Amino acid sequence: MTKRLSVLLSFFCVLALSVFVTAAWPQQAAPPPANSSSQIPTVRSPGAPIIIAHTSPEFIRAADEVLAEMSRLLDLPIKEPLKKSLRSKQEIREYLVREEEDDKDAPQRYADDKALEAFGLIPKDFPLDSFLLDVLTDQVAGLYDAKTKEFYIADWIPIDEQKEVMAHELTHALEDQSFHIDPWIKAARPNDDAELARDAVSEGSALAAMMDYGLRDQKVGVRDIPDVTPVLRNGALGEMDKDSHLKDAPRIIRDELIFPYLAGTTFSQQFLKANSGWVDLKKIFDNPPVSTQQIIHPNLYLAGVKPYPVTLPVWKDVVPANWKLLEENVLGEFCLNEVLTQFLGPDRGTTLSAAWAGDRYAVFEEEKTKRTPLVLRLHLDNADDAARFFGQYSELLEKKYSDRTELFRRPNFFQFQTPDGGVFLHCVDTGCLVVERSSRETYDRIEHAVGWPAPPNPEPEHKQEVAATRP
Repeated sequence: MTKRLSVLLSFFCVLALSVFVTAAWPQQAAPPPANSSSQIPTVRSPGAPIIIAHTSPEFIRAADEVLAEMSRLLDLPIKEPLKKSLRSKQEIREYLVREEEDDKDAPQRYADDKALEAFGLIPKDFPLDSFLLDVLTDQVAGLYDAKTKEFYIADWIPIDEQKEVMAHELTHALEDQSFHIDPWIKAARPNDDAELARDAVSEGSALAAMMDYGLRDQKVGVRDIPDVTPVLRNGALGEMDKDSHLKDAPRIIRDELIFPYLAGTTFSQQFLKANSGWVDLKKIFDNPPVSTQQIIHPNLYLAGVKPYPVTLPVWKDVVPANWKLLEENVLGEFCLNEVLTQFLGPDRGTTLSAAWAGDRYAVFEEEKTKRTPLVLRLHLDNADDAARFFGQYSELLEKKYSDRTELFRRPNFFQFQTPDGGVFLHCVDTGCLVVERSSRETYDRIEHAVGWPAPPNPEPEHKQEVAATRP
C-alpha cells in the first residue's frame, strides 16, 4: 500500500542545516555558509575518481571533496567509480516516471491505490501516481540511481545548497557500494511495512550524515545533540503548506513523504548513540528493522522486540468467488496511525496505534460492482488495549460510514449495514477483526476460518416484535 519515495526533498536541504542549527543550537555560532572555503576542506578524493557528466570543473571539485569527507565521516570506502550530473526538471521527471514503472507494474500500483481508498486514506479515484509525479518533480533536490551508480542534483538548487545535497546523495552511494541498498530494501518484500522501515534507515541515515557534514566544523554531530525530529517536523510541515500541491494533499501523502526522513533520522540518531557511531552502521544492514514500529520506537529495535506474526485464512471457499484479491499485506504502526488519525485526530491516533503488535490485511475487488471489501486482523499489546481499540475503532467506523443502518452492538462486537455491504468489528482477547463491505454470511465464514468463536447475531425483526408484545 505504501509508495516508496527514495529521493531528497528540497526543503530538507534547508531544514536539516539552517533551521536545525539555528533552533537546536542557538548558543553556538552559526556555521559558515555552505559555499565558504572554510566549510569543506580541500582534499583530493581517494579511491576511484568521479566520472563527469554534463557539469563544471567547480562542481567536480566540490563532489570530490564531499565524497572524500563522507567516506571519512561514515568510515565507508569508495569502492568503484561514481557518475554524477546536474539534471533539469524535465530530466528529473523522466527519471521518476521510469523508476515508478520499474518499481511496480500497473496492477500492483492499482492495488496500492485501491487499498488506500479502502482504508479511507485517499478519495475514490484520486490520481495518486500523477499527483506524486508533479510533487516530486518540483521537490526533488537530488537522488541516487543505484542501477547506473550515478547521483543527480537538480540544476535549480542554489549553489550554496549543492554540497548539502551531495552529502546526502553520496551517503546513499557509499552505503550502496558497501551494502547494496536497493536489493537490501526490496528484500523486505512483500511486506510493505518492513520495506518502509528499511527505506527509513536509508533516508534517515543519509539525512543524519548530511547533518554531521554540516556540523563538523562545530565539532559536534547527531550523537551529541537532542532529538532533531521536532525541529525538522515543524519546518517540514511549514514548507509543505507553502507548496501548491502539498498544502491540500491527502494526509497520507504528506506524512509518507516525510516519514523516512523524520522517523528515520531519529532512529539513526538513537542507533548511533547506542553504538560507537558510524563505524557500527553495518550492524543495521546486517540486522535490519522489521517494522515501522521499530523505526518509530528505536528502543524496541535495540531491545529486539518484533511484531507478532498475524495470518489470514486461505481465501478459497471463504470469500465469494467474485471477490478478486488485489492485495494482502501488513499495515504496520505507521499506516495504522494514519488510518486512526484520518478519522479520530492525531493525538488519539498516535496513542492508540502505539498498542499495535502485528497485523495483516486483505483488499478485494468485486468484479461487477468494483466495490473493495476489506479484511483487517490486528494483534494488540494486551487485552486492555484491544478493548480500547474496539471502543475507538467502533467510533471510527461510524465516522467513515455516515450512511448506515441496522446498527447492532454487543460487548466486543459491532456491526451495521451500508449501501456497499455490512461492516463488522469483533475483538477477542488481544486480537481484533475488521471486515468492511461484506455480507454477514461471508463475515461468519471469515471468523470461522480464523478460528474465533461466532459473534452474536441480531434477532430477526419478527422475534423482536413478539418479544415487545409479551406482557
